[in-house]
Amino acid sequence: MKKKFLYILLAPALIGLFGCENNLDTVPQGDTVTDKQKEEVYANDPSKAAAGVNGIFAQFSTYMPNYDAIGSRHNDFGYPSVMMFTDANGYDQVQTDIGYNWAGNNLDYSDRLHTSRECQIIWNDMYAIIANSNRVIGAIDPETTEPLTKFYLAQGLAARSFSYWVLAQLFQFNYVGHETAACVPIVTDENSEIVAFDGAPRATVQEVYDLMLADLNTAIAMLEDAQDEGVMRADKRYIDLAVAYGLRARVNLTMHNYVAAAADATSAIDESSAMPAAITDVNKPSFVSVSEGNWMWGIIIAETDPVVTSGIVNYPSHLGSLNWGYAWYNGGRQINKKLFNSMPATDVRKGWFLDENLSSPNLDAEQAATMAYVGYPAYTHVKFAPYNNVNETSTNANDIPLMRIEEMHLIKAEAEAMSGGNGVTTLENFIKTYRDPDYVCPVSGTTAVQDEVWRHRRIEFWGEGMNWFDIMRLNKGVDRRGCGYPNPSMIFNIEAGDQILVWRLPEAEIQANKALEESDNNPSAPIPNPVPDVDPAGSAELKSGYTNSRQLKPESIFRSYK
Repeated sequence: MKKKFLYILLAPALIGLFGCENNLDTVPQGDTVTDKQKEEVYANDPSKAAAGVNGIFAQFSTYMPNYDAIGSRHNDFGYPSVMMFTDANGYDQVQTDIGYNWAGNNLDYSDRLHTSRECQIIWNDMYAIIANSNRVIGAIDPETTEPLTKFYLAQGLAARSFSYWVLAQLFQFNYVGHETAACVPIVTDENSEIVAFDGAPRATVQEVYDLMLADLNTAIAMLEDAQDEGVMRADKRYIDLAVAYGLRARVNLTMHNYVAAAADATSAIDESSAMPAAITDVNKPSFVSVSEGNWMWGIIIAETDPVVTSGIVNYPSHLGSLNWGYAWYNGGRQINKKLFNSMPATDVRKGWFLDENLSSPNLDAEQAATMAYVGYPAYTHVKFAPYNNVNETSTNANDIPLMRIEEMHLIKAEAEAMSGGNGVTTLENFIKTYRDPDYVCPVSGTTAVQDEVWRHRRIEFWGEGMNWFDIMRLNKGVDRRGCGYPNPSMIFNIEAGDQILVWRLPEAEIQANKALEESDNNPSAPIPNPVPDVDPAGSAELKSGYTNSRQLKPESIFRSYK
């Protein structure tokens, strides 16, 4: 017999987050408070909704939220887990698979098994955000005229849209040409009680995107009204009007609605107080705090958060080169060698990575000594600074970027190029001003300019969990030949449209959802076969460059993902 749908699966991850709302869920006698009663509470005191909104954003960075479902996993820490998985799926974040990088399943696509822990982490985490969002949305009268309440309602709507945007691109192919294909179940504040008992079928891609746009359209209107009345977000963990425009720009870009995407990106730029980081801001390790002037939206991490006090179960532990953590024992993360070589020396971003001589102009003497001490190979990143810029710190309390203003300029450039506008000028102005003063766009024509913008996106957002979504929306393949992968078993040439690129719905969801059968899942695809590397010398160079014996004898607190 099938069990209850999503909320049964997610309950262990949500109990702690919902605890802050217990005063709205129950009365002293233990009787359940209805949504109508919650609406009355919010109407009388809109600040009561803050607990529910905080529950949404707390879900973005939770320590092992899936522990009860899959046990202790050191790659289970909220949305940054999704960032880590998807970056490893692509071909721009090169890694050596020695067990202690916790990404081997993502590197060889065994994560596509519907029994994989990674599959369940993604599904549970994104639907947990949706569940929290639905609780906020369902408890607020959509006809409210109170500005603060409008702000809170917009948070739920925009966060729900973001979650569906992530899910839609992982569990189905790109929007264009797949509008009628099965996507993911739609759970909203309106149908959640029915879904809990009867389940929900997979909605079509079109239906999911329609919901995203409807949510964002309403959120933008609500945030405009709230802003006009002087209601502003407390900090960058929350979604303001500029971020909402940015989210809609992403959705429209994914749908290839290029005119709308350009307009939304322009609105995001105009509404935001953020400015692109100058060359002098990023000619050193950075991207560590929401206080940086180019961040629009981010996950704010406190030193007391469990992901930090765990020491190593957090994103900087796995990714960071200059802070202590897993990266010290797994060889770190490198950039695609071909992508690195596509950057001229005048591009400040080239210094975000060690060159073939294991040096970077962005490092001071102490940082360079750390890179040499750990024994990182060529092309290892030095993009992300350690917490508080304390070299070799074990306090991994870095904030995590979710949206930077640079993305809006690149969306605008691509969308203008694809819709008959002057995208080349937009691209050149941005790159020349903020990244490479000598830059001249080397191509012309819509698709060629689109690919050039994509190259810049791959560089600009390296390590920020963005690149996989570009691969999917642009219908690209995954060709790792010549990229510098040290493990021959990880060198693939996967063609665009290959079924292995799409995740399968978790087995637990199929079993729990009364409206789904195994036949409703995405087709199973074999793990891709390795292919010969077109640049074996480069691959061997990367493998031999990492010499630190600690990769073989890590401290006892580190665990292999196998």
